[in-house]
Amino acid sequence: MNNQSQEKSRNQSQKENLPVAVNEDVEFSAEQADSQDVEAQARANAADQRQQTNQNNQSNQSNR
Repeated sequence: MNNQSQEKSRNQSQKENLPVAVNEDVEFSAEQADSQDVEAQARANAADQRQQTNQNNQSNQSNR
C-alpha cells in the first residue's frame, strides 16, 4: 500500500471511531441572544430531534 492509501485508510478508521454527540453542554443566554443565535438554537434542537428519531428507528428495525 502506498502512503496515500495508508493515510486514507487510517483517516477513515478514525472517523468511524468518533463518538456521536448528543445534547452537548453549551451555555445559551436568552438575554444576550440575537436573532441568529435563536435561529441556531432552533436548528440545533431540530437536528437533535432528527438524530434521536433516526436512532430510535434503527433500534426498532434491529429488534425485529
